[in-house]
Amino acid sequence: MSVTVYGIPTCGTVKKARKWLDDHGVAHAWVDLRATPPEAARVTRWVATFGAAALKNTSGGAYRALGDDKAAWDDGRWTLAYQGDAMLIKRPVIEVDGAPALVGFREEAYAARFR
Repeated sequence: MSVTVYGIPTCGTVKKARKWLDDHGVAHAWVDLRATPPEAARVTRWVATFGAAALKNTSGGAYRALGDDKAAWDDGRWTLAYQGDAMLIKRPVIEVDGAPALVGFREEAYAARFR
């Protein structure tokens, strides 16, 4: 099983997720979204799997800087926004064997996925 974690190193949620993976012996590759933004096809797969709403990082400055009309955006518009600014994406995003598996960190979800 190949696990890849997409996030930024300063994010507290990413730190918790990576610590959980380490503590449970789940080897994983790391991709810093700031240094290596995800390609358009990957973002499109993430949106198709999780939905645009689940990927929204609503606590960041990039989200707050978007116009007031963002509440009316559809998945297509969000996909383009995520492709343009990876800081809009909730973190971490976990892929298992190249397929989207988890977004964010909830211990119960990680425990169920990585038994």
